[in-house]
Amino acid sequence: MNFNLILGIFFIALLLISFFIHRYFFVRSKTILIKKARTDVVRWASQTKPILGGVTFYFSFLIGTVALFFFTDYENLLTPVNIAVFIAVTIAFLMGLADDLLSTSPYFRFLMQTVIAVLFIYFGLEIHFFQNEYLNYLLTIFWVVGIMNSFNMLDNMDAVTTSVSLSILLVLAVFLFIEANPFIILPVIILPALFSFLIFNWYPAKMYMGDNGSQFLGAVFAGAGIFFFWQQAAFTMPVMSRLETVLIVALVFLIPLTDTTTVTINRILAGKSPFEGGKDHTTHFLVYRGFSEPKAALFLLAISLISNLFAMLFLFRIIFFTTAWKVGAIIFISFVSLFLYGNTRVTKAK
Repeated sequence: MNFNLILGIFFIALLLISFFIHRYFFVRSKTILIKKARTDVVRWASQTKPILGGVTFYFSFLIGTVALFFFTDYENLLTPVNIAVFIAVTIAFLMGLADDLLSTSPYFRFLMQTVIAVLFIYFGLEIHFFQNEYLNYLLTIFWVVGIMNSFNMLDNMDAVTTSVSLSILLVLAVFLFIEANPFIILPVIILPALFSFLIFNWYPAKMYMGDNGSQFLGAVFAGAGIFFFWQQAAFTMPVMSRLETVLIVALVFLIPLTDTTTVTINRILAGKSPFEGGKDHTTHFLVYRGFSEPKAALFLLAISLISNLFAMLFLFRIIFFTTAWKVGAIIFISFVSLFLYGNTRVTKAK
């Protein structure tokens, strides 16, 4: 059977399965009591809604992974990278679920995120940026912890993390599909759960993904970020220069990195902990500026789609990194980052 046909059937099947799992959890949310342990923490919206999105993400991931054994040579599937990602997302999901149900310490989350980073390093999924291997280890740990916290922190308003995650995976999947790249399997496993969840997570949200979902996605993007963008291991072309690689990574993860950096800087300047909750994210200040919540989500989705489109054009060598394009990429990244950060400094919080 044609690979594209199998891929299409696989995608539609996972889309239907994940939708009905989401719907089942939503209908049964009063009896399946998975809600935030603490509802007194400062958040943008009520924390009493079910936080079952991540459960479906993980189930969909499991179903997709198991199904691959029937369509793929399982010996090729059991690569060190795939094993590392599978273990990592499992740890991340369970850690996030524990945080949702028990309100665990930030130190526990940091420890588990570090364990995931060390796991990646052990299985060869590390960032090769410096000549010194120990500096590469530190950068990998910093990356994994940073990205996992970025997606966790970005989950602060209806549909924002879902739509931004969709933009990254969707644009990557399109280019991998055009190239007939076998690594398209990863986005195909994750995308259906995100698409179906968006129905329940769009404003006004009926369901949240919870920390179990944001930590799951954080682990996925931490690993995928190293494999696809830092190592560029899925491609036959030579790895780009250090500056070009950093620009690719910055374009792909522009929204989560900008939001996390903005919140961290502003809270430190205000003498607050960056890890506490609050209504001071870039998304919130767009609403303070006059955006509705759906328009804020669409605005960030549009930026992420444009940013990821440019990243893939560079990554797949459709556009080459000439000096002019490098300057253009730096200007675009700087403009978006400064606009979102600057809006938090000039707009009055409500």
